[in-house]
Amino acid sequence: RNGNLNYNPHPLVGGVVDMEKVRNSEWLVACDESGVGGAKYYGFGSLWMKYERRGDFIGDYNKFRQNHDYQSECKWTNANDKRAQEFIKDIIEYFFKHKWLAFQCLVVRKGAVDKSAHNGDFDLASQRHFTMLLTNKMGKIMQNNTEKDCKFRVWVDPIASCYEKADEADEVISSNVLKQKLVDRKVEIQVITKHSKQTPMIQLCDLLLGAVMEAWQQKANNPLKLNVQQLISEHPGWQDLRADTRPEERKFNIWYFHDPTLGGREVESKSVNLKYPLPLRNT
Repeated sequence: RNGNLNYNPHPLVGGVVDMEKVRNSEWLVACDESGVGGAKYYGFGSLWMKYERRGDFIGDYNKFRQNHDYQSECKWTNANDKRAQEFIKDIIEYFFKHKWLAFQCLVVRKGAVDKSAHNGDFDLASQRHFTMLLTNKMGKIMQNNTEKDCKFRVWVDPIASCYEKADEADEVISSNVLKQKLVDRKVEIQVITKHSKQTPMIQLCDLLLGAVMEAWQQKANNPLKLNVQQLISEHPGWQDLRADTRPEERKFNIWYFHDPTLGGREVESKSVNLKYPLPLRNT
């Protein structure tokens, strides 16, 4: 999947949304970030569901907690805890079994970012990449729901940014991009900062994103974390998670930006053969 990391403003390219078409058009997007502190790759993750499903998710999540007597956060940093393994196994299985949940992440090689295209500000560049991930998928949802007005509630863990109100900036940028691309449509975007400790959706996003990013960083060496990566990679039918998917992938989408001006691709896009296949989407 090709993309120009230094293009500004953001195009609506790549990534396709699967979500079942239901009567309302209100969406919940839980987001997290990884590697923005100076790693070779940084990334952003997003967990998508219909807003009306949030109660189902939280209720089932809490049942898993009770079943396994596990009260800590289900985050990638805790994946090396023996007490978390059975809980993590259940929540991964739950994610892939339920068609109304979807995950999309963006992976960027920091060395490919031309800061001169972003006013010399790397923090601004990464904020724009995060916004691109959101607006890309939002745009596809709106294209697949042409007779509906759409509302997106975006829940983010506190954003690592030098901007005091980075979440508000993302809200404004996302709304403006969508309005430019879909001038005849009404869209409402609300970006809210929520701490992961009180937000199970963000915790699952963190777990999935962390597993992907650590595979890209090639840093995972803890046996328990390697086991979690293997549990996840088995569902798309892969050997590991250091890959990207084709743009049309609906359930588990890894979007890696490749700038063709910098040479060949680091990885090849992999086909997905889901353990629990999704139903065919209506045309």
